[in-house]
Amino acid sequence: MKMFLLGAAAGYVLGAKAGRGRYEQIVRTYRKVADHPMVQGAAGVARAKVGERFGRPQR
Repeated sequence: MKMFLLGAAAGYVLGAKAGRGRYEQIVRTYRKVADHPMVQGAAGVARAKVGERFGRPQR
């Protein structure tokens, strides 16, 4: 729990220093990457493998 709080505090401080413009740039880049078809395909494969491993049905 202490590591999580430390990480959250560090993220807050770094984010505050970077400013809103940098935050928006990071979000745009994340969404661009996350929406890419190859990333979506890899995420689907990973979900399927985790489901097989832990016996959970796919959605």
